[in-house]
Amino acid sequence: MNTVGHHSALIYVMVVVSASDGVMSERELKTIGQLIKTLPVFQDFEEHRLSMVAKDCAAMLQEPEGINAVIGLVKAALPAHLRETAYWLAMEIALADGRIMLEEIRVIEGLRRELGIDRLVAAGIERGARARYQVA
Repeated sequence: MNTVGHHSALIYVMVVVSASDGVMSERELKTIGQLIKTLPVFQDFEEHRLSMVAKDCAAMLQEPEGINAVIGLVKAALPAHLRETAYWLAMEIALADGRIMLEEIRVIEGLRRELGIDRLVAAGIERGARARYQVA
């Protein structure tokens, strides 16, 4: 199995969630870019690599069992302290376009299981992410 760095793994999480419903919306893509520019975990990531990393992930997703391969790479690449960050990023992307599709829920739940995120921790992350996108 190939390996990737933690930056790529976090980007893969965002791409997998965005692509899971068959459409990578403009809002989702914009959110990915903003998160990479602003989050401390990406402070030493070279932004010009984003397109290449996203394309690599998208190519893997086209293969049979591609999503399982991507999630396996993510799991192998992420240290324990970044797994909750990955789950939060998944929620941010799912909520970015104002709706969460069933396919996105399935991917997020698979990530939760594979990354070993406790259900109570996941519920807290989910609630915080939803609160961020509330409108009056």
